[in-house]
Amino acid sequence: MKINLTSILVDDQDKALRFYTEILGFVKKTEIPLGEHRWLTVVSPEDPDGVELVLEPDAHPAARPFKDALTADGIPYTSFAVEDVHKEAERLRALGVRFTQEPTEMGPITTAVLDDTCGNLIQITHGGG
Repeated sequence: MKINLTSILVDDQDKALRFYTEILGFVKKTEIPLGEHRWLTVVSPEDPDGVELVLEPDAHPAARPFKDALTADGIPYTSFAVEDVHKEAERLRALGVRFTQEPTEMGPITTAVLDDTCGNLIQITHGGG
């Protein structure tokens, strides 16, 4: 068994697609209209046949309170691996990305937390094997 899809709840699919592709560097894999919303996925350009991230509308009544609670407590919704957290944070900061946690050494790993502009905090990390 392996993971083929994972979702992130976003407040605006168009804004999310721009952020996740133009800022974070993912590439659009699938876009299928489904009424008011779309089945919209992005993948890493390093693994285009790998795990797809679904940019899922947060339209369910429980979604926004859940996201708001995580954000208020500073808890990232998900985590992405990068080669070097310090370099990636510098690149993203230059693109206007806001960090809620600057790069921090945590034993064998380094993490940072950013705001995805779509209602989520996202952790980036490297190290740890």
